[in-house]
Amino acid sequence: MTKANRPSRADAEEAVRTILSYIGEDPQREGLIDTPKRFIGAYDDWFKGYSEDPEEFLSRTFEEVEGYDDIVLLRNIRVESHCEHHVAPIIGTAHVGYLPSDRVVGLSKIARVVDAYSKRLQSQETLTNQIAGALDRVLQPRGVAVIIDAEHQCISTRGIHKDDISCVTRSFTGDFKADPRMEDRFYRLIGG
Repeated sequence: MTKANRPSRADAEEAVRTILSYIGEDPQREGLIDTPKRFIGAYDDWFKGYSEDPEEFLSRTFEEVEGYDDIVLLRNIRVESHCEHHVAPIIGTAHVGYLPSDRVVGLSKIARVVDAYSKRLQSQETLTNQIAGALDRVLQPRGVAVIIDAEHQCISTRGIHKDDISCVTRSFTGDFKADPRMEDRFYRLIGG
């Protein structure tokens, strides 16, 4: 959707008032009078990934690494996303590693890539592939490994109401996909 076709903030706040009325609430009730404004503000934060280019975060790299050619790994990156089917939260952890070829990227940039893709309506499978694909395309490393372990609130708070269920997805490229020893090493490093 282009910015020209995007509804205004006032339109979005009115839609929230409609939803509040639909569920049986009075949007003019004292406790709810500012809810549409707060609701849209929360959505601006939860879905800020639509206004970010994850690959831009990876554009500045460093070649001065003293010949380092082993795994670069960030463990336990918090994932906060929303499922595209119910707009329910997905909360979990990502482990992201890569094997540099001739350059590395600042560590915080990997976490920013995870956040930028997470802050969109997602399926966990797509999210996992998007993170791995961006690192693979931009850094052109010898391999990328991404594992996400997350709980989906659409399972735990509605529908079948099953908590303590996590979904694990993975996307491996290059040496991580071709060499079982590299895959095993990655799992050992993340503690699994």
